[in-house]
Amino acid sequence: MTDWTTADIPPLDGKTAVITGATGGLGYETALALAAAGAAVVLTGRNDAKGRNAIQKIRGRLPGANVVYENLDLANLASVADFAKRFSAAHASLDLLVNNAGVMALPERKLTTDGFEMQFGTNYLGHYALTAQLLPLLRRGNQPRVVNLSSLTHRRGAINFDDLQGTWPYSPGKAYSQSKLAMLMFALELQRRSDAGGWGLMSNAAHPGFARTDLFANGPGAGGLLGLLNKVLQPFISHSAAEGALPTLFAATSPEAKRAGYYGPSGFYELKGPPAPAKIMPQAEDLAVAARLWDVSAALTGVSFEQVAAAA
Repeated sequence: MTDWTTADIPPLDGKTAVITGATGGLGYETALALAAAGAAVVLTGRNDAKGRNAIQKIRGRLPGANVVYENLDLANLASVADFAKRFSAAHASLDLLVNNAGVMALPERKLTTDGFEMQFGTNYLGHYALTAQLLPLLRRGNQPRVVNLSSLTHRRGAINFDDLQGTWPYSPGKAYSQSKLAMLMFALELQRRSDAGGWGLMSNAAHPGFARTDLFANGPGAGGLLGLLNKVLQPFISHSAAEGALPTLFAATSPEAKRAGYYGPSGFYELKGPPAPAKIMPQAEDLAVAARLWDVSAALTGVSFEQVAAAA
């Protein structure tokens, strides 16, 4: 596995994929690779100009690519529901959902349209609601997979049920770590729920290590001492967005990928390198916390997997 590249992606002709946050960075590289393998790829994002540019770039490199762009703002549950309705009206099934979009370490506390802390709401709750609403199409997919993007920062994360929205004191790092821990726990719990309910999904997760993307450059790596260290150390401890997307692509396409698996770079501290199984911290495997988070998420978003599954 340690030499796995995009050349190892099996043919994906006839497969349909949805990727959130696909107008740049990891999401764009994931979309490009899946399209190159023959999948019909729906790139989503909240900036239509960036979406059109991403489509043009992919078609410039892959003239025959089957790619489209759709607006989707994960910080707005109405936008999530609207996308799910539009997609369901246009497609009979979905084979692959990559929950990639995210915001990172916002220096000031901001809220989503629905009043959630921005990182928890965008990175996690929006994806929870989206996945639930696409569940009927995933169940009709061909060996359907859901891949959640987590992070190395899940290792220091904790689910604070007393203050999920980080009201006081707000900590950018803690909020981000909580959201990425939630994404990993969501992937593991979704597999358990799928197995119990007969939904037929493969749910797993991935993280990019230290990938050179705008997510870091526009967030905690933008300035000051950290920004200087970032510039000096980047060549040694980081890799490109295309390389950072490899664990996601492995989780999404490889016959070797496992249900409830977690994949990241194979190098030092999982910062860079080809994909390999990643370390899962004990708090991510707490079954009681995962079940409670699932129920709380359903209450906060107003979307229940079990109700959607029963109605399908």
